[in-house]
Amino acid sequence: MYKYKNLKLKKFLGKVPLVITTHTFWACLILFILSLAIGANLFYKYNILVQRAEPEGLEQAVFFKEKTYQQVLEIWQEREKRFQEADFKEYPDPFLEAVPFPEE
Repeated sequence: MYKYKNLKLKKFLGKVPLVITTHTFWACLILFILSLAIGANLFYKYNILVQRAEPEGLEQAVFFKEKTYQQVLEIWQEREKRFQEADFKEYPDPFLEAVPFPEE
């Protein structure tokens, strides 16, 4: 019984590409309508519903951590300073004449 169902399924799946290629216009039309439906569903879910929903949890006040902000600002200023210093550092030219290795 199981082998018969498997064989029947295999035969059906073998005919699907042939049916799709013989009815190309209808297959394209169905796929186009399906993609429009999926796109409309996603647009509705992630754009329309989000605008209608009221945000939750706005009762809590947001506190600004001044000390943490100052620490981050100092780190950024230090990085900027090191970045500016890198412009004036001179690097050796790797394309100049190579110095031969000393022979042992």
